Amino acid sequence: MKKIVILGAGESGVGAALLAHFKGFDVFVSDAGQILKARKDLMANKGIAYEEGGHSMDQLYGADMVVKSPGIPFSLPLVKALVDKNIPVIDELEFAYTYSRGKMIAITGTNGKTTTTLLTYHLMKNAGLDVGLAGNVGQSWAAQLQQGDHDWWVVEVSSFQIEGFRALKPKIAIILNITPDHLDRYAYDISKYAQTKFDLLDQMDENDHFIYFQDNPLVREQVEVMGNNPKKHPVSLQTSPGADYLDSDKLWVNHGDRILQFPIGEMVLQGGHNYVNSLCAIKAALLAGVDPESLSQGLKTFKNAAHRMELVATIDGVSYVNDSKGTNVDATAYALQSYSSPLVWIAGGVDKGNDYEPIKPMVKGRVHTLICLGKDNEKLKEAFTGVIPEVLETTNLQEALDWAKAKSRSGDIVLLSPACASFDLFKNYEDRGEQFKAAVKSIT
Repeated sequence: MKKIVILGAGESGVGAALLAHFKGFDVFVSDAGQILKARKDLMANKGIAYEEGGHSMDQLYGADMVVKSPGIPFSLPLVKALVDKNIPVIDELEFAYTYSRGKMIAITGTNGKTTTTLLTYHLMKNAGLDVGLAGNVGQSWAAQLQQGDHDWWVVEVSSFQIEGFRALKPKIAIILNITPDHLDRYAYDISKYAQTKFDLLDQMDENDHFIYFQDNPLVREQVEVMGNNPKKHPVSLQTSPGADYLDSDKLWVNHGDRILQFPIGEMVLQGGHNYVNSLCAIKAALLAGVDPESLSQGLKTFKNAAHRMELVATIDGVSYVNDSKGTNVDATAYALQSYSSPLVWIAGGVDKGNDYEPIKPMVKGRVHTLICLGKDNEKLKEAFTGVIPEVLETTNLQEALDWAKAKSRSGDIVLLSPACASFDLFKNYEDRGEQFKAAVKSIT
């Protein structure tokens, strides 16, 4: 019986352990930290051995294969030692892929992955296709495969997960954009980060499809030098020969000998970045066999995940928008560009080495009040003092909302889009978003 060791007992790790056990492997789970009780109970009920608070090297070195958490880098000495002993080290998605006969739509990019993944899934499900949802959104793919397979899987993938891919071959791949993020993982070299994203395409051939946002410079550079040959499908926010694009008030999408039109005013998702997400999702759905006639309804009925430009409430004519998932400058830029109304902007948190210069033109004359919410607001204050008329700071979310209410007028938008990580004052971006929504409701 082959032995599989799982490094990390998070959602993906436990999912891989359950599938490995289901397939008859000898399974051992090892986590350097503490494992949640519910996950320990689940593994104990299946008879899966585990350890927490450290790693037993004899267990790891005795493995025929190691499935690691995406958060554990290949540069970690422990992982290097396993590789040096010729023990295969892969990702949970790679492991799951070997047990699925379904075709895969893999979606990556610095921003917009979750929205595009959920929209693609919704368009396919709404059209009656047999489709599953996995990856960084929802339940572990490996865990789901214990219950059954689907004809199609729509999977959100990160650069961390792509590092652990070996044979995984999407039928359709989408790369939305590449902007600076997670550079500490890639020696602060944006080209290494970009190349990792494009490693998603390594196994694809001329029978597969690659959808990409050609307006993004880093994506365009990688496309120009890529060596393999999936069919290329560019999308653009401007009229462009051979691309699907936004023109005036419609999305224009090539489909065989037809050109389909989708009025943006009828779509749930709004803003330039969401038009890119929608173009990519529409194209993927069409390539998967969705009837064009069903797409318009799907675009109207889609419900996005929370904390992504989520309208919480309108109070006295002021709209309160939760974009807590805007954890980097590029994501916040998308949000700022999506609104023409005067803005009260709430930003701040743990800075990732942010460069705020690109968004200064977006806020000038549009954001009349910046409320810095974080323990260290100096960089934000320095960047926008003199650019935004009023800059305030606090470490209290309720105080930030009280100020926002006082500074806003009917027709304004109060936008929480932090451009920073959340860990100084909150557990994570979800916690920040939920607290924001609760605080908004308290002032209704």
